[in-house]
Amino acid sequence: MIPATTPVVRVERVRKEFRAVLAVDAVTLEVNPGEIVALVGDNGAGKSTVVKCIAGVHPPTAGRILLDGQPVHFANPLDARSHGIEVVFQDLALAKAQPVYMNMFLGRELVKGPLRLLDRASMAAETKRLLAELDVRIDSPQQTIRDLSGGQRQGVAIARAMHWARRLVLMDEPTAALGVGETARVEEQIRRMRDRGRAILLVSHSLDQVFRLADRICVLRRGRQVGSRRTSEATGDEIVAMITGLR
Repeated sequence: MIPATTPVVRVERVRKEFRAVLAVDAVTLEVNPGEIVALVGDNGAGKSTVVKCIAGVHPPTAGRILLDGQPVHFANPLDARSHGIEVVFQDLALAKAQPVYMNMFLGRELVKGPLRLLDRASMAAETKRLLAELDVRIDSPQQTIRDLSGGQRQGVAIARAMHWARRLVLMDEPTAALGVGETARVEEQIRRMRDRGRAILLVSHSLDQVFRLADRICVLRRGRQVGSRRTSEATGDEIVAMITGLR
């Protein structure tokens, strides 16, 4: 059962326009600590736009975003990250020519000494610990990202989010390019993040995945919110009908 508490993030009647195009309109949702909320809808429904508004990529045209009950205005993604928000996009945003440990600390590298040299040993050791904690099976943190499988790369991206996200993890189609086995492993990592108190907003086209992971489901259609259901009280047919507009 989700505890009664102040939501980690609350989106209130957010509207986003791109010149003459209305991408989302009057979307309201919230995510609590230790909760997974799924955002679903057809292509073009506005799911990724909502995620990018929360992540500081796009400022909302109207409405507001609250973090721990306080209104916030993110100037850019770095500003959102400084507030404890991490994003796992479908393209993962990993530097493929760099080793795993450098990706884990990308933009937040550890340094040592008066010359502020990269502390590679400490970063590698911390990365090894984090990967073991999340059961991401990689031979060495010194491996280069391009030498990893899709599931391993996804595991690195999730471990990075887990390490740096103090409040919220936004996940946009995190398993879209993975096979069945790799998807199952990534889903287990998502559950572990939830069990450790992170709030997670999940965008997924897979309703099977949504019903396996999410506590609540928010449905968008053509940029508008058409409903929200607790997963335990919803059926797949009901959610499909909301997505397609057949109810």
